[in-house]
Amino acid sequence: MNQGIVVASANGAIGLPAAIDVLRGGGSAMDAVIAGIRLVEANPDDHTVGYSGLPNMLGDVELDASVMEGRGLRAGAVGALKGYQDAADLARKVMETLPHVLIAGDGARQLAAELDFEPRDLLTPEAREIWSQRLHDDADRDASYLGRVRELVTASATDPDFAGIDEIPHGTVNFIARDRQGDFACAVSTSGWAWKYPGRMGDSPIIGAGNYVDNRWGGAACTGRGEMAQRCLTAHSVVTFMRCGMTLDEALEQAMNDLAHLDDPYKSEMNIVALDRDGNPGAASTAKDKTYALMTEDMEIPEERPRTHVHVPGT
Repeated sequence: MNQGIVVASANGAIGLPAAIDVLRGGGSAMDAVIAGIRLVEANPDDHTVGYSGLPNMLGDVELDASVMEGRGLRAGAVGALKGYQDAADLARKVMETLPHVLIAGDGARQLAAELDFEPRDLLTPEAREIWSQRLHDDADRDASYLGRVRELVTASATDPDFAGIDEIPHGTVNFIARDRQGDFACAVSTSGWAWKYPGRMGDSPIIGAGNYVDNRWGGAACTGRGEMAQRCLTAHSVVTFMRCGMTLDEALEQAMNDLAHLDDPYKSEMNIVALDRDGNPGAASTAKDKTYALMTEDMEIPEERPRTHVHVPGT
């Protein structure tokens, strides 16, 4: 019998004990990642995921999420979801109840209502204040509203200073688990790129870009500038490289190096967490001194580990 393990981006540490409790009880990898990610989506101190996420250019919080199972490669995703906090749970419902993979915008909101999800105003006073301060920069008082917010979208690709909050504006949370039966699952959730154009979706709801697991080879998930992972199918690439015989570390490095070939004036930080087919964890980042979190069934508390730094020019 395998020992359960869960890896997550650093901001997922608060959900790891709940995820591991599921695995200790013999639960599935999918139940574990959902249990963990719910706590991050509900965390008002995390402005990159769920409740209290930073809004788009018009002041609306839009959530993206996806889930995937390593056995059978079933997947579900939602994008540009407004008014509901539990985006990953809804993505799972897409996988389990519909013949589709991705539902976005009004359709995602309708599905949440039909399934009796609890609606919630996602924009907290703190997040609103951060949004407002950036829009009312004295240096640009004569700029038009739409012109100013478009400038903010561009600036936020590389500017991590959000009114004293040291978070990358396109942050995300991801969980990958392997349960006692050897099955893998992954869940990814985000409020997306702060000040994004309405309806923008990054890699988080795109299977193969921000999320991919396959029991035969392992799994990977991404955070950072989603457009980069979309164009390189970064999560799927990591798994494919392991399928072709690379070690986990080699696969992570190759997937990161592929990003260097992108013609992208907004190129910025990218991060990957992963598990190989045997449940060995790994993670990489284009930035130095980044960490990820993990927990196994025999751990009392989550452990923080360094990510491998892979230099990608321009990030």
